Amino acid sequence: QVQLVESGGGLVQPGESLRVSCAASGTFLSINDMGWYRQAPGKQREVVATITSGGSTDYADSVKGRFTISRDNIKNTVYLQMNSLKPEDTAVYYCNAKLTRRSGPVFYTDAYWGQGTQVTVSS
Repeated sequence: QVQLVESGGGLVQPGESLRVSCAASGTFLSINDMGWYRQAPGKQREVVATITSGGSTDYADSVKGRFTISRDNIKNTVYLQMNSLKPEDTAVYYCNAKLTRRSGPVFYTDAYWGQGTQVTVSS
């Protein structure tokens, strides 16, 4: 059983900062790519930032220079540091991770999602 559990969302004012975390637990061999996505009301889920197992990162244009994704491979945790938050950053933020598991001689790599954490930016 694999779980991704997010934490750290909340209500902040424009210009403030917030950090969300996502910890993976359960039985797996390795975590490959990890990422953060968000979904605002009435909109489709969109990618915010991704990070490979080697630490290479990629960001949506809308958050470049303001958000930083990082990971702790010992703690199996991915973080998203969000600075200079804007009202348009308001959304439910979901983490995603590709994990490799083994069942007998067979290896599986599947994508898992967290339950989401609400981030609201409002004055």
